[in-house]
Amino acid sequence: MPDSLHVINVYIIINSTLISLHLYLKCLNICYSLSSSRVAQDTASQTQTHHRLAVIVPFRDRFEELSQFVPHISSFLKEQNINFSIYVINQSDSYRFNRAALINVGALVTANQFDYMAIHDVDLLPINKELSYRWPINSPHHLAAPWLHPLYHYETFIGGIFLITREQYKLVNGMSNNFWGWGREDDEFYKRLTSSGLSVSRPGNIGTGTEDTFIHLHSPQWRPRDTVRLGEQRKSQFQRDTITGLLNIQYQLLRKQVIDFDGASCYVFYVELYCDLALTPFCKLKETPRHSNNAKTTTRTANEKLIHNEI
Repeated sequence: MPDSLHVINVYIIINSTLISLHLYLKCLNICYSLSSSRVAQDTASQTQTHHRLAVIVPFRDRFEELSQFVPHISSFLKEQNINFSIYVINQSDSYRFNRAALINVGALVTANQFDYMAIHDVDLLPINKELSYRWPINSPHHLAAPWLHPLYHYETFIGGIFLITREQYKLVNGMSNNFWGWGREDDEFYKRLTSSGLSVSRPGNIGTGTEDTFIHLHSPQWRPRDTVRLGEQRKSQFQRDTITGLLNIQYQLLRKQVIDFDGASCYVFYVELYCDLALTPFCKLKETPRHSNNAKTTTRTANEKLIHNEI
């Protein structure tokens, strides 16, 4: 055996050019790696394009916020190559606002066209482009995480913006229909998810925090919350609802329209919810809050300036 090895340089001729075989093979390896990476990216893009996202917006008397929300979120999702449509579920009855029931309605009216949903507050606009609305592969995904949302920071908070597949939403029977007025429906929804064995993922490696991840359009003075708790509602708001949900939501669809905001459009479904007064008598207040009439008048006047297309 020789005391040392001598490296022999081998050359090949390509197009009349003398090239080192070692260098040639190295270049081939780099080109293969780049090609494989590009294929993986293209495959991921095609996989995402295959999925269709329904942005579900529970809504009442928030025209000013809606006029900002629709163009903003449309632009944000187009940059991520998301195949999406925006559905505004507008509560048109005289009952207290029921966010969760409206989300159930949204899930039903979009069931045949979309395979996942973004449950989205109209007053929360994402501004950090690292927030991804892509298909939640392994579990429901909460974009407005407690360490990112401007107001709510408790560990089990899942409000604001929440991505969930159609099958996952059906598995937990959607959300409770018994939460009239503002708040607590998300906490009950969290219990449904965990009791069904679904974990909730949240964004990681986000370089922003509670002050610069979202724009929060809500004004407590202009949009006061209906936080009144009546009778049994004081107790039931903390309990798990095992009776109502997606499978037994009752509503009437009054009409549908397309509204355009600066070239970005949304579908508006005007619905009336049903309230079982024997089960949830607190769906009505004895006196309508004074701010509600003013808000409705403002919204009606603003809507009259729009061009609506019946669908």
